[in-house]
Amino acid sequence: MKNIIDGLPSRAARPKILVVDDQPINIHVINEIFKEDLDVLMATNGRAGIELCKSQKPDLVILDIMMPEMTGYDVCRALKDDPLTLDIPIIFLTSLSEERDEIFGFELGAVDFINKPISPIVVKSRVGTHLRLKLQTDLLRTIGLTDGMTDIANRRRFDETLEKQWRSCERNQRPLSLIILDVDFFKPYNDRYGHLMGDQCLKTIARALEENIRRPTDLVARYGGEEFACILPTTDSVGALNRAHELLKAVRDLKIEHTASEIAAEVTISAGVATLIPKRSNSMLDLIDLADRALYLAKESGRNQAQMIDCQPVPSI
Repeated sequence: MKNIIDGLPSRAARPKILVVDDQPINIHVINEIFKEDLDVLMATNGRAGIELCKSQKPDLVILDIMMPEMTGYDVCRALKDDPLTLDIPIIFLTSLSEERDEIFGFELGAVDFINKPISPIVVKSRVGTHLRLKLQTDLLRTIGLTDGMTDIANRRRFDETLEKQWRSCERNQRPLSLIILDVDFFKPYNDRYGHLMGDQCLKTIARALEENIRRPTDLVARYGGEEFACILPTTDSVGALNRAHELLKAVRDLKIEHTASEIAAEVTISAGVATLIPKRSNSMLDLIDLADRALYLAKESGRNQAQMIDCQPVPSI
């Protein structure tokens, strides 16, 4: 059989698939088919499969439908409801043959079906097809959602991520926090050191901010010009303010010379922090407006600091 990785978009890591089936023999068969070409993750129940999807972000899931406690349909529904996993293609593994079963699976978001008993040729062909589509889509999406200069998320990805996390936090009634950061006295920096050095300064700051993001659900993006933004889902106001202070320290620790600054000999940033529990009575624009107002307060209060406007009581997680 043709090597499955032939024709796949190249990247540093091997493609990764997850097999979720309560019958170990089926997992063993699929692992034997792909072990030479792919990293194969395994789970024998739906809940374990969901947790692996969240932590490992496989490129594709092969999911048995008929499992105890949590069916494959239940797992598919949960993965498609989570912003972190909704883009992962799902192939159902099934012994069901009714057309209505396939229709229901496609309506839930599956991309294909593989019938039992497992045929290695069929499995390899279908998984290869959907892996190619997934990796090509990922490549195009990465190019379109990455800031060309700093190589972190751009404003478009920020907007998309904020919308997804807003919906998720609204559905689960969990807090969503936003930090907007601005490089202090950046125009004087450009005037003193030149625009090439200014660009390098922003690149270095972007790397430092991204290195301080700890969870897969968090996102740092270039918001515009010398502004950055950090989305922190399921993070309360105390946690968000603490993270903002950590980001300020990370930039100060870079010790980038800035003799044109009015407050320090090195580059600093200011931060505005806001937290909301999303509801139908408010919107993402309210969260952005609150963070903007907090950033303005930080600048008016002397810069090189984080400020937060308390907009509503938010329970600790």
